[in-house]
This record gives sequence, C-alpha cells and structure tokens, in this order.
Amino acid sequence: MASSLNRSHLVLAALAAAALGLLAGIYTRSPPAGTGQAPLPIVSENAVARLLGSRFDDIDGQARQLSEWRGKTLVVNFWATWCPPCRDEMPGFSRVQERYAARGVQFVGIALDAVDDVRAFSRQFPVSYPLLIAGTQGGVLVRDLGNPQLALPHTIVLSPSGELRLLHLGLLPEDELERVLQGVASR
Repeated sequence: MASSLNRSHLVLAALAAAALGLLAGIYTRSPPAGTGQAPLPIVSENAVARLLGSRFDDIDGQARQLSEWRGKTLVVNFWATWCPPCRDEMPGFSRVQERYAARGVQFVGIALDAVDDVRAFSRQFPVSYPLLIAGTQGGVLVRDLGNPQLALPHTIVLSPSGELRLLHLGLLPEDELERVLQGVASR
C-alpha cells in the first residue's frame, strides 16, 4: 500500500511538473521572425485592439490612451508595486527606453495596483516611461493578452503596425528584450 501511495505521489508530481513546464513554454515566447523559436500563443486581434483603445489615468490623474503611441514599437509591461520581479526589471526597462526612444520605441507600464501606491513608488524609483494605473480592472485585459493566471510581470511587445511580437510572463532580462527590439524597432 505504501509503495503504491508513493508511486501515486510521484506520478502526480511528474504531471504537475510537466504542466508547469508546458505553461512556461506557452507563456514565454519570443517572436518567430528569424529566431527559429515556436510561434507565439494565440492572442486575438480584438484583444490587441482593446489594449490600444484602453484608457488609463497616469500618476498625475491625466487620462492616457495607448493609441497615442500608434506607429511606435510599443512595450507594455503589466506590473504592481508589491511584485519583486516587477520592481527588479524596471531599471533595465528604463535604460532600454532611453536607448531606443530615437528608434521609435515607447515603453508603458500598466500597474494592476492602487494609484497612491504607484505614485509613492514612482517618487522613490523614477522611470523614463509613463506609468498608467489600471487597478484591478486591468485583469480582464491581461487575461485576454495571454495571461489567464494574472501572473506578474507580464510584458508584451507590439510592432509599429500593432502585430504582437513578444509575450513574456515573468522577469524579462534587459538583454533579451533588446534582442527582440533590434528586430522590431525602426532603424
């Protein structure tokens, strides 16, 4: 009996590990163009259109619509002040924004957080790109953009024509993001 119980636990553990590996593979994809990597998960054009049509307040209370950056390579990072990997990747994102701004790249941070927390965070840790506040309402958008678990950070890159070029769940290293941007951003 103990032997079959141990075997059952091993089988369950193996299945759980396989499922986690599958999820990591599904949600961490680089664009297929020239990379030889698997294609991105399917994210509907409607979800991308809803993102570009979304309106969120910035930290100063001004309504901003993502469509104002249409025609640029758009890096959208969903994050929260309470998320350590989110905070860890922001200085690198800020540096990449500064390096790639002249090449038509625009970063936008969308916080799934409270406005007061984001304001306090931005005073302590300023970044070179706009921070918008979606609060909990951003969860539907995040789900539609390939992240049903609502895990953070969640970063997407859209080409100037609005084509999804990267969907990355988890901390995104600066050098990996730069490789993607080199293939997408205007010269």
